Amino acid sequence: MFRGKKYVESAKLVESLKLYDPTEAMELVQKTAKAKFDETVEVHLKMGVDSRHADQQVRGAVVLPHGTGKKVRVLVFAKGDKAKEAEVAGAEFVGAEDMVAKIQNENWFEYDVVVATPDMMGVVGRLGKVLGPKGLMPNPKAGTVTMDVAKAIADIKAGKIEYRLDKTNIIHCPVGKVSFGTEKLLDNFRVLIDAVVKAKPAAAKGQYLRSVVVASTMGPGVKINPQRVAE
Repeated sequence: MFRGKKYVESAKLVESLKLYDPTEAMELVQKTAKAKFDETVEVHLKMGVDSRHADQQVRGAVVLPHGTGKKVRVLVFAKGDKAKEAEVAGAEFVGAEDMVAKIQNENWFEYDVVVATPDMMGVVGRLGKVLGPKGLMPNPKAGTVTMDVAKAIADIKAGKIEYRLDKTNIIHCPVGKVSFGTEKLLDNFRVLIDAVVKAKPAAAKGQYLRSVVVASTMGPGVKINPQRVAE
């Protein structure tokens, strides 16, 4: 695989076989971020569960104390007073059947999170095959199916992120921007790890956190010792 000059330079700073402690890793991620834009810092968690089994799913949501550094666009499916509530709370897009038609007919995805009131899920369900693969389907566990749309929007805008297993049993989540600095990145990282650990399924056996890797958008991965993540 071809790697750019900046990536190669950054990779030299990382010992590929070393398991770093979280503070070292966050400092190193900032040093290896060479892009001209403010790179996102992402955490990748290899989990000791099997996503093929319903009783081994790991999914939920958590509000990062310092947010993600990204402006999040919210689409809300609601009617009547709840639609007005969503607009007042700052949702970028609010609608019902009209939004379903727009998504179906225009392949429209100018939003980052979808929230729905429970009574709208019959309508939103028609978009399952479209929103599901993109991780955009509203879900009660993530707090995106709710009557309290104002709180849901406030939490999302404040830095609420969803974590969930992919098909390879890995969780991918942003924990901020390089410009946040070590302290804020560590705060967000620890809140995420704590939430994932608390979400451990009863059916999970053996080592739950198999590997922990942190990386900036364009930088190399830095491995963190799974035994040290709670420190």
